[in-house]
Amino acid sequence: MERPEVILENSDTVYDFYRDDRQNLVKARAAYWLLGRRYQPRVSYAPGARERLREFISQGRPLLISVNHLSQLDPYTVAATAWRSVLRPVIGRTRVLAKDELFVEPKLRSRIDMMGGIPVFRGKDHGIRAVNAAGQRMIDICAERMARGDGIAVFPEGTCNDVDPDQVQTVGTGIGHIAFRAKKLGANPVLVSLGLSYGPRPDPKVEPTKEQVKSASFYFGVPVPELPTKPAEITRVVRDELQVALDGAVAAY
Repeated sequence: MERPEVILENSDTVYDFYRDDRQNLVKARAAYWLLGRRYQPRVSYAPGARERLREFISQGRPLLISVNHLSQLDPYTVAATAWRSVLRPVIGRTRVLAKDELFVEPKLRSRIDMMGGIPVFRGKDHGIRAVNAAGQRMIDICAERMARGDGIAVFPEGTCNDVDPDQVQTVGTGIGHIAFRAKKLGANPVLVSLGLSYGPRPDPKVEPTKEQVKSASFYFGVPVPELPTKPAEITRVVRDELQVALDGAVAAY
């Protein structure tokens, strides 16, 4: 199937494609390796988190990876962290939700697709009503992929935090619905909270410097292997666990 144009009017075809799309594993691992060398983030773990995460990965449990969002460069530093951390074995088996505008320019799209991207049509860009049906399809596709063993990585704040980089902002309910529907399909996802800090910034509306990006601090919280049964409750757990992980990243910077 040819790669469809990623526009809202074409969302059904877009999600039909991304239901089964697989990146080239060799090229993906090479790209993640290169990003790991370029950015070299500092990675730390809550007590016991590394060992528990290795255990769940070895069991084949699908991971629901939640990361706070600070910069347009976050996808690249997160990818670098995946290569330089216990997440390396799941490269190629993790889908990354990314805003639809990143799939427009061909060269950028090829990079995002290589990293396992799935496009998201955001209400802030297109209007809440306009994206409702596409959003439901996206959630269903993510749930299906988790039921087949893939992980899903999400920036649950939905946009870059330009208010207070030390505090998780409002978390959208989409991540809760993904986990809820995945569980209904028989998956048993493990929540992995990954806190990110680029250090102190006088103005959070200004992108971090190149030096700050290269010295990013990532902190893995303790994985949560059993999630609540309702989307709203899952979303609250995501928010609370992500704040704990962010606190760890800030302290470790």
